[in-house]
Amino acid sequence: MLQPPHSSLQVAAVPAQRVAARDRDQDAPWHTEAVCRRDEAGLFFAPSKEPTAARLSREEAAKRVCARCPVMVECREHALLQPEPYGVWGGLTAAERRVVLARRRRCEMELKKARQNRIAAAG
Repeated sequence: MLQPPHSSLQVAAVPAQRVAARDRDQDAPWHTEAVCRRDEAGLFFAPSKEPTAARLSREEAAKRVCARCPVMVECREHALLQPEPYGVWGGLTAAERRVVLARRRRCEMELKKARQNRIAAAG
């Protein structure tokens, strides 16, 4: 997914070429293969005061672009690790990414608690 204009990762001006993940140059950044490089950033980022119906339609169109992208997983992980607060990245909206992050935190806490319980039981 493209970053908004204020971001340091400007990729929209260079056309992308689709390359299978296994054939991709391992030194090249993941975003060089992003399908969204050929699309308008406006598809992935909301204009101010966008009506709900227009936002939902735009987000679905952006997700369709993401669905055919060879680096969707890398894009999604980037957006989750940053975390990117706006736009559609890796097929997820900002709200959907917040849900994923909350689930990950909950899962990590449960795993940590389970490890502590095993250590306590063993010791």
